[in-house]
Amino acid sequence: MRINAFADVSLRAMMVLAAAADGELLTTQSIADAVGTPYNHVSKTMAKLRELGMIDVERGRNGGARLSTAGRAATVGRLLRTLDTRTDPADCVTATGTCPLVNECRLRAALSRAREAFYRELDDIVVATLPTSRQMSPVFEAIGLRPDL
Repeated sequence: MRINAFADVSLRAMMVLAAAADGELLTTQSIADAVGTPYNHVSKTMAKLRELGMIDVERGRNGGARLSTAGRAATVGRLLRTLDTRTDPADCVTATGTCPLVNECRLRAALSRAREAFYRELDDIVVATLPTSRQMSPVFEAIGLRPDL
């Protein structure tokens, strides 16, 4: 299975926030730099993560974001289910419209079950437990921060 780009950036942003020192606020720009993604994409991601209650945001000159209590407990499976905006695991559309095989399609049903199995496999993995100091140290050093892992 493949996750969409928005979910990918969201997971990477959550990992960076999880690796930050306790209570440290990270700006959207520093997160964008850390995950190697344009600021505009990360900004949209941060807005969605805030809407979902995954992050707490403080505005102002010394503001930034940190993982919320819910964000520290969020699993990869739960987050992906929430961020996956595709209603259908297959693109059941052709150049001329809907696929003529779409009615009672057993392939679509099988793909839906496979997608749910994929998410279920990730339900026990807490996003905040994924980053390691070996992984994050060079990232934080590159953006001028020190990780506290």
